[in-house]
Amino acid sequence: MPKISFTRLIRVLKLVGHGCFILFLIAFPLYVFYATGGPKEPPHPLTLPFIWWFSLSYIMLFYGNTYYIIPRVLLRKRYFLFLLIVLGLFLVFYFGRPFQFLFDTILFYRQGREIPPYQPFSFDFLSLVLFGLIITLGLCIQIIKQWQRTERRALQAETDKANAELSFLKAQINPHFLFNTLNTIYSLILTRNDLAADSVLKLSSIMRYVTGDATADFVSLEKEIASLTDYIELQKLQHNKKVLLDFTVTGTLENKQIAPLLLLTYIENAFKYGISSHEEAPITIRLEIAEDRIDFFCQNRIFETPRVTERTGIGLLNTRKRLEFLYPGKHELLITSNTEFYTVSLTLKLVN
Repeated sequence: MPKISFTRLIRVLKLVGHGCFILFLIAFPLYVFYATGGPKEPPHPLTLPFIWWFSLSYIMLFYGNTYYIIPRVLLRKRYFLFLLIVLGLFLVFYFGRPFQFLFDTILFYRQGREIPPYQPFSFDFLSLVLFGLIITLGLCIQIIKQWQRTERRALQAETDKANAELSFLKAQINPHFLFNTLNTIYSLILTRNDLAADSVLKLSSIMRYVTGDATADFVSLEKEIASLTDYIELQKLQHNKKVLLDFTVTGTLENKQIAPLLLLTYIENAFKYGISSHEEAPITIRLEIAEDRIDFFCQNRIFETPRVTERTGIGLLNTRKRLEFLYPGKHELLITSNTEFYTVSLTLKLVN
């Protein structure tokens, strides 16, 4: 069975509503005609001009006022002109008296009564009540439409702002990541490490990922973890004798997606501030992938360091903001720090 979109459903309901409104204005005088019994044989009601005068006058009033006068006059703040138009229409219905003419004509054809002479200042209460209701209905419809437009614009503005902020945060993360990785390669070259060439290849792979796949909001979990693995391998090359690394990935990676470079910030932080030139540095990185979530654990020992931590602080703050944008209500982040260890525990609901 084909699915009907919400927008199409709303359009269908609007058409049905308009159809019911028009049918009501045509059926009402017919009901009055047949409800007024009498001995005289009347002609067919649809041939009587005053039935059509009643129906068409209110139909034209509703659509003309709702979809032409209010949008083109009132909503453009031409208030005095709008009042003049409404006053003019009021006079037309006051002197035209659609319901009174309809009722008098029906009595003439159904019961043989004479149509009374036209009295220009007689009061047709029902005609004016219907006039006021239809003018008010048009105002209500346009007020609701304007409110909906305002809500849509506000929502679009919020969405555009969030997308712009997300792009800005991602743009900040990418150069920061590449800067740190280049520093790692530079250190390998200075120490004449034989693995420098392999490091360049890994960096090339990481750069291809960062400047290509990672520009999207979500990427394949396989590619993201492959990039993380390359980065960790680069760090192991530089700190091979100092780092006691425990890096494990468990679970199935296929057909799963994740926001790119989220986990990288915490791994960068572990290698940047969890390394000592004099002591062994235990770093634990674990990723457990379940069917609908990923559990990330990263822990490093805390060493006193004179290095400025402002850049890393910005990176961690940006990552937290990206989590709020991309995983609202779908992530749990816990960061703890004591005198010995800095620990990050993050649970993400995966996007399939």
